[in-house]
Amino acid sequence: MAGSGSDALLIGLGAIPGAWLRLKVVNHFEPMVPNKHWGTFAVNVCACFALGLIVRLDEASGGAGGLTLLLGVGFLGSLSTFSTFIVELIKEARAGRPWRSVALAGVSISSGLLAAAGGVALGGWHG
Repeated sequence: MAGSGSDALLIGLGAIPGAWLRLKVVNHFEPMVPNKHWGTFAVNVCACFALGLIVRLDEASGGAGGLTLLLGVGFLGSLSTFSTFIVELIKEARAGRPWRSVALAGVSISSGLLAAAGGVALGGWHG
């Protein structure tokens, strides 16, 4: 049954390590690059690739869903962060760097699309 307590448990179990890893990656990049958004960029693009792969493998297996809930919704959902991405774009624009905001948006979206397509292709999507 979709939305059951066991679904919530799977999502929660995946979300905890995903959020922890995002914190570690973003904080790891911060001293090496002047802007925190590169850490956010890295986790978002990696999550796009992995989610593309997981969705394709879930489809190929008949859509059982447990692994998709644990890894796709839980882990990757908390690893990636659209809201932080948007706030970082706003910060760049408000800091007088609207061109950097637009460039970051374009690079992030195109990289995410390519990464997700790569994950799907690795999973063998033919449809």
